[in-house]
Amino acid sequence: MTDMIEAPSADDIISSLEKKFRDNVTVRKTAARRVYLTCGRETIRELCVHLHDVLNFEHASSLCGVDWKDHMQVVYHLSNYANGMMIEITVDVPNDDPHIDSVALIWEGADWHERETYELFGIIFDGHPRLERLLTPQNYEFFPFRKSYKLRGQQ
Repeated sequence: MTDMIEAPSADDIISSLEKKFRDNVTVRKTAARRVYLTCGRETIRELCVHLHDVLNFEHASSLCGVDWKDHMQVVYHLSNYANGMMIEITVDVPNDDPHIDSVALIWEGADWHERETYELFGIIFDGHPRLERLLTPQNYEFFPFRKSYKLRGQQ
């Protein structure tokens, strides 16, 4: 087990990720107390375990879906309270296979974010402890935040 870095700097984060994930995680940019990453959906769970257990990102501040018409995307915002660092991770998810691993067992607060993203975008979080709709009826067959969703009266 690697020792936890309680308050990692951006350089600590980048160094740790380069060592552990090499070509599977890309640092897009950094800013004051922010690191912006992308990764493939096959890496998200392992990346999040590392961020939680080694780099002390103890809170999933938000998690949401984005519909880019040709693909979906999940965006994560993770916080480290010790120094105020935040990591943003974007992960592309194909429209024809909208599955990604759940992180709800890493951060319990991600449970509701994943359920809402599932309900509104139809992105399926594999391994989620209770992936079901929150607001719309369970038999509702549509995902209202998808760009392909047509409002009543629209052709």
